[in-house]
Amino acid sequence: MRLENLPVRDELRGREPYGAPQLDVPVRLNTNENSYPLPEPVVVEVEKAVGEVLRGLNRYPDRDATALRADLAGYLGHGLSRENLWAANGSNEVQQQLFQAFGGQNRSAIGFTPSYSMYPLLALSTGTSWIDGARNPDFTVDVPVVVDQIRRHQPDLVFLCSPNNPTGTAIDLSVIAAVAEVAPGMVVVDEAYSEFARPGTPSALDLLDGHPRLVVTRTMSKAFAFAGVRVGYLAAHPAVVRALLLVRLPYHLSSLTQAAARAALRHADATLATVEAIKQQRDRIVRRLTELGLTVAPSDANFVLFGGLGDQRTSWQALLDRGVLVRDVGLPGWLRVTAGTPDETTAFLDAIAAVVQDRTGMEQGG
Repeated sequence: MRLENLPVRDELRGREPYGAPQLDVPVRLNTNENSYPLPEPVVVEVEKAVGEVLRGLNRYPDRDATALRADLAGYLGHGLSRENLWAANGSNEVQQQLFQAFGGQNRSAIGFTPSYSMYPLLALSTGTSWIDGARNPDFTVDVPVVVDQIRRHQPDLVFLCSPNNPTGTAIDLSVIAAVAEVAPGMVVVDEAYSEFARPGTPSALDLLDGHPRLVVTRTMSKAFAFAGVRVGYLAAHPAVVRALLLVRLPYHLSSLTQAAARAALRHADATLATVEAIKQQRDRIVRRLTELGLTVAPSDANFVLFGGLGDQRTSWQALLDRGVLVRDVGLPGWLRVTAGTPDETTAFLDAIAAVVQDRTGMEQGG
């Protein structure tokens, strides 16, 4: 028995599962993880919180994660309350629930590519038609380019990733506001990397009041160094949260997950202390890659998209041969690297400098 012999849905045939290579190399900078471990005081607090719920694991967890949602509202501020928040196992599950509630058969969703590659996969899994919207050549989006496409396609869901993955570019609030005015359905702003944005970069949370169909999704995986726990959440009008209750699986967020997340939020200052250090390494990468003559996309995230090395697959392998794993995101001529610790950044910059030097030598020799 092989996969192709099973009666899977026709639209799933020939597809590959989502995922980045998980290779055992000295420097892994391909999945935008926080390279810093949790601070020890946070580890102790998480251990204590998890320990307190162990004896109650024979009971189901709080089905609607009410205490966690209240804590998340407190973290975000903006006058939000528990009723405005929803949480699930990573922002991917939050977005899947949005597709389940507002997408589906005879409905469509649009995103502006290149962007997060999970959006069309979530559309596929929920029977939602996916529309590949276009960005400007410099990876930005502006009011005319997005509004025109939304008016033409009339999608039921609009996905705006800001800062955008894989480009790192943030979207101006005027664009998001314009989309919220013309979109016939829901507008989802994915702010998974918001904490890494450069000073002065606003959040779509500022627009929630007055836009009842606007949704902002976030995650604890990146800035909170909580990728292994899987906690994502959204902020929206309470009616949106009530809609998700119709599609969420019962008891989807375990007692252990809720306890760990609440402990991390109680120590948010310590947990987020690495964000500034990572931003410094991101900016260091941008400066050095520019010095090397490479093309660099401006980044408000914890990663940098860069090009100018010719075939990206060859460059990816050349870096891997030097012990550095980055991400080939499928953009011809471009690669993406996560900003890591100073040592990891140094290893990457030394490797990419060697790759540039080898390529220059080959060109001159030819």
